[in-house]
Amino acid sequence: MKKVKLFLLFFVITTIYTSCSSDNTNEITKPLASNIEIGTANNKQALIGRDFHFNADVTAGNKIADVQLKILPKKGETYSKDWKLELYWAEYKGTKNTNVHKHFSIPADAPAGKYDFWFIVLDENGSQLEIKEELNIIDPANMPADPLIGRDMISRNDDLIYYMETWVEPELIFKKNDKLTAHAQISQIAGDGILYSVLIKKSLNYHPESIDNLDLKKVIVITKAEHKGLAPASKISTLQKINDVWGGESIVIGAEKDSEGNETTADKSWQSGQYNWVILYKNTTHNLSVYKSMPITISY
Repeated sequence: MKKVKLFLLFFVITTIYTSCSSDNTNEITKPLASNIEIGTANNKQALIGRDFHFNADVTAGNKIADVQLKILPKKGETYSKDWKLELYWAEYKGTKNTNVHKHFSIPADAPAGKYDFWFIVLDENGSQLEIKEELNIIDPANMPADPLIGRDMISRNDDLIYYMETWVEPELIFKKNDKLTAHAQISQIAGDGILYSVLIKKSLNYHPESIDNLDLKKVIVITKAEHKGLAPASKISTLQKINDVWGGESIVIGAEKDSEGNETTADKSWQSGQYNWVILYKNTTHNLSVYKSMPITISY
């Protein structure tokens, strides 16, 4: 009988302990992060004086208490001066699931070199997430290529309505059967690369910032152009032949297929509303990406 009582007592204590341990485990669940991009196309590079891209989807264990990003000197590295960058984003406090998508400039006085890049999420339950990567900060003057998008032009039925950052009309409106011509020039390039010029419905809430994230099921392709083996400081244009590849620089609003022969159905079906004209370029030789987005309206 005593053995039975001792067994029951042991069973009760074990059950209580297991239950408490399980509860405690749930209480201290750490935050998680996915879809992390450090630099455009996750190249883990930053250019001095230029825009820097960061993205992460965060799920808190309980709720987010703070989100931090730090670029700190790396042990064993030497720099031309003392420098660090620390950013804190309080707007995410109290959220459970969120997308941390940020753009900020790397200061002009930042010294070039290799740094420790930290992404830190503090949770209200006392836990925290720390992601550490190596970030290379580069002076653009020392880059073998420095892709820049310029000479943007868009026209309706061959009538110029936008050119060189100057709006001729307050709104770019295209109707069914209008011919839309879009032109962009990428300069300061070298080696191999690829260019896309596409239309994307704003209602999709889809904003690719690199070709690596391009979903062809959601975009209407106006132009696809590639180059190979270009000498430094070359230029390519969506209106010129590039190493035997023609860019399809025009599309008719309402066309059944885009310039790549993809049917304009489902997410790509023509509708009235707001669209973005998006230019995406990636230099595959040097792993460099740039993009630009401009709004247009389609009255279908």
